[in-house]
Amino acid sequence: MTLINQSKRIIVYSHDTFGLGNIRRMLAISKSLVDADPNVSVLILSGSPMLHAFRIPDRIDYIKLPCLSRNVKGDYSVKFLDMEYEQLLKLRSNIILSAVLDFDPDLILVDKKPYGVSDELGAALHLMQRRGHRAKLVLLLRDILDSPESTIPVWKKNGYHDAIQSHYDKVLVVGSPDIYDMRKEYEFPDASHEKVDFCGYIARERSDKKAGEIREQIGCTKERLVLVTAGGGEDGYQLLHSYLEGLSRQDLGDNTMTLMICGPEMSESRRHQLEVLARSCRNVVIQEFNTDMMACMEAADLVVSMGGYNSTCELLTLRKRAILVPRVKPSQEQWIRAERLALQGLVRAIHPNQLTSKLLMDTVREELGRTNVHHSRLYQIDMGGLPRISESISDLLYGSAEKPQAQIRASSRSVAVD
Repeated sequence: MTLINQSKRIIVYSHDTFGLGNIRRMLAISKSLVDADPNVSVLILSGSPMLHAFRIPDRIDYIKLPCLSRNVKGDYSVKFLDMEYEQLLKLRSNIILSAVLDFDPDLILVDKKPYGVSDELGAALHLMQRRGHRAKLVLLLRDILDSPESTIPVWKKNGYHDAIQSHYDKVLVVGSPDIYDMRKEYEFPDASHEKVDFCGYIARERSDKKAGEIREQIGCTKERLVLVTAGGGEDGYQLLHSYLEGLSRQDLGDNTMTLMICGPEMSESRRHQLEVLARSCRNVVIQEFNTDMMACMEAADLVVSMGGYNSTCELLTLRKRAILVPRVKPSQEQWIRAERLALQGLVRAIHPNQLTSKLLMDTVREELGRTNVHHSRLYQIDMGGLPRISESISDLLYGSAEKPQAQIRASSRSVAVD
């Protein structure tokens, strides 16, 4: 049997301007790609200000793009440097173009935006097309982008379907059409529709740390544990404040503890305000950041969270009871996901416009008192995202040639969540 030993290079583009979700997801995918194929190396291009805080596995490296920020209206601006937006965009575009030319990838995996932020990928894509470059192009989309009313005109205005037809070989969706079929919801034309493959949600890797270790660290022995988290924390203050305010008025009793994780992007002043409010509550431990959220979720009896893609996948992987209070600006994505999952009985969802400390605490009490904690639908959610992404990318990299043994083994594994 002849094995393919030729090295394969992949560029992963993650524009990353808001929160930790995109870069965490793209790092997980990158790790899955190198784990599945010993011939693959990955270069990540990202503007995430938190990229350095994550452990980067072997055969993965990154180029840090200058940071952009995005406000609640969805508008982009320069985050740190004293430059005009157009100047910074040109700098980012030139870095991307240089990386594509010099790294000479076999495949480019693009997160969410077919042309990148403000068309910053356009120069690289058009140059490759003019030169007849051999790199395959794959667009990765999460299950939900925004409401159809917002998404359809934006895609038409920016020519995203033209980009898919002209440049992309495949569109991979990390979701399930049973929950949300973007081809229908966003009225994809036939040419784009035919390139879409649904891979399932991304099951998160379970922590090596035991749930008991987390509990021991915070002094939680036999008590029930509520984990309250706001992801990156940039816009999670209201959720955390509402929880503490409710807890100060409706004590959950001696048999319940709360672990609250603010997130690294919450301002120091707001975190201090939460710490002051927590002094009026019993059994509350506040942390700025925790590198092992899966272990924290595993340890919890109930999770109160925003509704980002990664957090939702973590909850689905662990089959945890959850109350989601999603953000609705600059995108409706989190609310749509939470509402769809709630309709199937998988989570509880509270719209942020209806959020009050009393409603939140009443819902917490109801969930802690519930006995049917493992809804049968949780066992039917397709969580096969990572192996299917690896298999699709391997098919593009090798074509009809024989895959490496590691990739064959990865493809043959069950994608069910244990």
